[in-house]
Parts: sequence; structure tokens; C-alpha cells
Amino acid sequence: MQKINTRVLVSGAEFFDDGFAINSHMDDKNPVDLEKAIAEHAEIISLYKQAGIEVIKIDAPAGCQDGVYTANWGLVRGNVAVLSNLPNKRQAEEDYAEKALKALGLRTTRLPEGVRFSGQGDALPCGKYLFVGTGYRTSLDAHQTLEEELGLQVIGLQAIPQLDANQNPVINPVTGWPDSFFYDLDLALAVISPNLIAWCPEAFLPDSQAKIRAISDLEKIEVSLDEAKNGFACNLVSTGESVIMSSHAPSLKNSLESRGLNVYTPEVTELLKGGGFIRCISLTIDN
Repeated sequence: MQKINTRVLVSGAEFFDDGFAINSHMDDKNPVDLEKAIAEHAEIISLYKQAGIEVIKIDAPAGCQDGVYTANWGLVRGNVAVLSNLPNKRQAEEDYAEKALKALGLRTTRLPEGVRFSGQGDALPCGKYLFVGTGYRTSLDAHQTLEEELGLQVIGLQAIPQLDANQNPVINPVTGWPDSFFYDLDLALAVISPNLIAWCPEAFLPDSQAKIRAISDLEKIEVSLDEAKNGFACNLVSTGESVIMSSHAPSLKNSLESRGLNVYTPEVTELLKGGGFIRCISLTIDN
């Protein structure tokens, strides 16, 4: 089996916080226990290494509450990194991310200003395909550039919107962008190997469900809405042989183990208070 995610970039968790509620997971009712968050972060990195992943660790960008989520810094394929255009409260990370990726010898490219792009959080390579989110953290205008720069077939997908009491789409009051519980694609879909994905059908609009079902050369594991939404099941890292995933998604865990994969399940409570989880803290730098 072809291995994936063999080399990743991570930063520190020392500035992590949830002070600016830029997604639907954040609130001010359960403040972050920073010491515990740092310990969770360290455990996930340790499990990455146990799974055979090379971890490149850099300092976190100072004062950036979400700088721990390096998956949102861009998307890398070969020697090319397409940089992200992040929400207002995360824009201080953008120049820092560019310098870090250039220091690794990557050629960086930027999307036009105003074209949203959430990096690997919202764009997941899978063999010849690139699953890309639409409508929340990534603009439709980003899709063509990603296809041209990275040489992958883009499949645009949209998750279900967050709705208010009157069934109107919720606009995030901090970012001014539309919101969804599955605001980044990696909350609703996971790449296990180049020919296997796990996905939550109920997390997607009907036309996006149809697109995924129509892909005949990929095996698909269906994840329940409960495990995706409450267990963060899809926000995982897989090498194709080992998977680091949520400890609260037993059905998906059983499905993966039945296919012969090694599964690690750390307990994570603090890092998800920022809307991120196991997949979010690393950016794949496979070359």
C-alpha cells in the first residue's frame, strides 16, 4: 500500500486560545486549559512518530491563537505550496507560513486577495483527486488555480450550512463569512489511502453526496453524523498503514482495524475548543 502523510510540518501550541470565535465550535463558556492543550499536542506528535511520520517542528507564530493549526497554512504537492488566504483574525499567520514553507525549499504561490482558501484543512489530496471545500473557508474561484498548480483533478464539495432558528444560513459574526459545523472539509471527509476515504454523507449537500458516490475507483467508508459531529471522526491523519484518530468514533475505528490498519486514539479535549483536532495540527510536506 502506498504510504501518505510521511512528512509533516507542525508548530507549537504555546499561544493557543479560543478568544476570537471564528468558527461554530468556539464559545466563551469553556476556556482553554493551555497546559492540557500543550500536553495533547505533544501526545499527538508522539503518535505521529510512532506511526512512522517524520515531524518537522517549528516555533509557533507569536500571539496567534490558531497558529497551532498548520494544516490551514497552505497545500503542498511536490515542491509547490499554494498558500492560504485565512479569516481576518488569522491573517498574521500568512507571512509566517510563507517563510516557513520557503525555508523547506518549496516554491510558494498566492491566490488573489479576497479569494478564500483554507489550505489542507479544506483541500484533501487522494491519489489523482483533490477534494476541495466550497462556500465557507474556500472560494469557488480557488479551484481552478489549485488544479493548475498541483496537477490534480479537483472535486468541489459543499458541506451543510449552519442554520439559525429561522432556518437561515448563519454568518459568523467575527469573520463575516458563512458558517457550517463542517466549515473545513477535513471535518467531514478523511483520506485513508490513495484508494480509500472515510466520509459522512449527512455532512454534505445532496449534489456533493452524489459527486462522491459517483467516484467508482475509490473505496468509501461511511461515517455516521454522530461520530463526525460529536466524535470528530474524520479529522484524522493516516499513513495508509496507521491512523491517528478520535477516541470517540468506535464504528470508524472498527472499520479501519478490520482493513488491517493500526489505529491510535489519543484523548483530545482542549485543542478542539478552537475548532481543530488531530488532522488540523499538521501540514503534509510529502515530496
